[in-house]
Amino acid sequence: MRTTADRIRHSLLLEFFALLIITPLGALVFGVPMFDFGTVALVSSMVAMLWNYAFNIGFDRAMFRATGGTAKSLRHRVLHAVLFEAGLLALLVPFIAWHLGVTLWVALAMDLSLAGFFLVYTFLYNIAYDAVFPIPPAPASPKA
Repeated sequence: MRTTADRIRHSLLLEFFALLIITPLGALVFGVPMFDFGTVALVSSMVAMLWNYAFNIGFDRAMFRATGGTAKSLRHRVLHAVLFEAGLLALLVPFIAWHLGVTLWVALAMDLSLAGFFLVYTFLYNIAYDAVFPIPPAPASPKA
C-alpha cells in the first residue's frame, strides 16, 4: 500500500506534468494564447482537486445514509464517476467561457476535450508512475 507522502507526490507530479503538456497543446489546438489557456488549465486543476475531495466526502456520506455502508458496487462506481464528471463540468464550463470569452458550447467542447486528454494521460501516467515508484511489497504476516 502507498504511503500518504507517496500519494501526495503522485498527485502533485500528475498535475505538474499535465500542466506542462496541456498548456501548450491546448493553446495550439484551440488557438488561444498560452497564458490564457495555462490559466484555464491551472484553475481547472485546482478546482478538480478540491471538487474531488468535497465530492468524495459527500458521495460517501450520502451512500452511507442510503445503504448503511460505503462499499461500492460496479453500479455505484459508475454513478460516482458520472456524477463527479457532471459536477466538474458544471463548475468549469462557465469559468472557461468567461475567461476565454467563448460561448458555453465552445467551453463545453474544450472541457470535454480536456476530460478526454486526462482519461488517456492519467492511464499512461499511472503506468509510468508505478514503474518509477513501485508499490512496496506488503510486510509478511507472522505465522502463528
